[in-house]
Amino acid sequence: MGRGDSHPRVVTARGLTAGFLAGVAMALHGCAECLKKQQKIDRLTEALQRLQQKLRYQERQATEGFFGSATPSAKLPVKANTPLATAPRRKGARPGHPGAGRRAFDASQAERVVDIAPGLGDRCPDCDARWEDQGTDSRAVIASRPVKAERVRYRLPKRYCPRCCRTFQPRAPAVLPKSLSGNQLLATATTRHDLSGIPLGKVCEQTGLGPGSMVEVCHRVARLCAAIPDRLIQEYRQAPVKHADETSWRTNGHKGDAWLFATPRLSLFLFRQTRAASVPQHVFGKPWLPGCLVVDRYSGYTKVPCAIQSGYSHLLREVQGLDKEFPKAAEVTAFVSTVAPQLALAMGLRAPPISDSEFAQQAAALKAQIRAMMETPAHHLGIRRLQEIFRANVDRLYHWAEDRRIPAENNLAERDLRPTVIARKVSFGSQSDAGAQTRGVLMSVLHTLKKRQVDVVAHLKAVLDQLALDIRQDPFPLLFPEAPT
Repeated sequence: MGRGDSHPRVVTARGLTAGFLAGVAMALHGCAECLKKQQKIDRLTEALQRLQQKLRYQERQATEGFFGSATPSAKLPVKANTPLATAPRRKGARPGHPGAGRRAFDASQAERVVDIAPGLGDRCPDCDARWEDQGTDSRAVIASRPVKAERVRYRLPKRYCPRCCRTFQPRAPAVLPKSLSGNQLLATATTRHDLSGIPLGKVCEQTGLGPGSMVEVCHRVARLCAAIPDRLIQEYRQAPVKHADETSWRTNGHKGDAWLFATPRLSLFLFRQTRAASVPQHVFGKPWLPGCLVVDRYSGYTKVPCAIQSGYSHLLREVQGLDKEFPKAAEVTAFVSTVAPQLALAMGLRAPPISDSEFAQQAAALKAQIRAMMETPAHHLGIRRLQEIFRANVDRLYHWAEDRRIPAENNLAERDLRPTVIARKVSFGSQSDAGAQTRGVLMSVLHTLKKRQVDVVAHLKAVLDQLALDIRQDPFPLLFPEAPT
């Protein structure tokens, strides 16, 4: 008696297979040889399934990294190249298109107009005839000045009043009191390092400063702005939509985290040697706050006094990873093919140019579809685990459907945190607690200025010039004149 189709291996409710039940029936009817064959088939089938699962795990680890679908792109074993288009578009503008090339500018738009001397004498070098004047021609060129530090020595005349017995002299222009570096250098160096992400050594090469002088430049500006992060926290708390994220950051060789608290108008960076919930609790305080916080599913944010929206990006990766882990399970394939497009649509529903009423209708329908899928009974344990996540966090997963301003993803924080991740790969962290504090203050100020669409270098230089006149001024209203008080 062979295996045949008379004993299909269908799992029953109590976890027993039809083959096992058939084996019991064979044993009861006295067919010992058939029972041995069936037991051997069961053992080989189970061994084959274990080997297949192990092989799939190793293949996924080789292609997706140690953490599977959650592996960062920079740690993928082999990053696939961008696929070539099947029919590449012909380069250049279409016939008759006006084009969008580089436009020349006239003298009124130029920052500097330079007159060039002829330099050819009075006569033609070929035939010795006298020149005839035919006016001038102009050429528009976009040039750049070198970012080298310039040594300047100011001569400050001193005047003495014999009646008051006092000495008067003018201030050095654009220089803070007792500062060796000018304000333009302070603004340029700190912006290049803490906003553009250029390593400290490269900034030293570009400006001609030594490493010690460059570090002191950063510390000097950070000391002037030391109280600004606390003011930004107050503004952050009142924002209708808040974002937060974190990444690892070493300080003096010790493990820690770089925390980001962001809105579309500000970025607040905190470098702390802890990943505990005490950091977001310090930022949010104790009273209940308006608005909604958009984060990933890290438990450190669960106790903040604010409504929470968990981003769908990580959940979408888990859903898609379920299909990769169980490619032959029909139930998993059906679940993933339905839920994955729904989550992706929820994350992009705010982008189309539709009215608020249309958005509300589509969001309500999509929310109902997602909840229906999560309430549908499932037999596969992987599906049930994901369904349990949605059922246990109903109050944190559907705020996007109630308010169009709230996104279903945390892309804003992830994009804002990306320069810090790159800086960590280049510098391996901060060398001291003071360096981490300085980096946090400067990045908070400069990235917030950038979000408010100002020329960061020029604006910071202008603020430093005003502080040079009176160092006791509050720098916050100078840096952010439109910020709420």
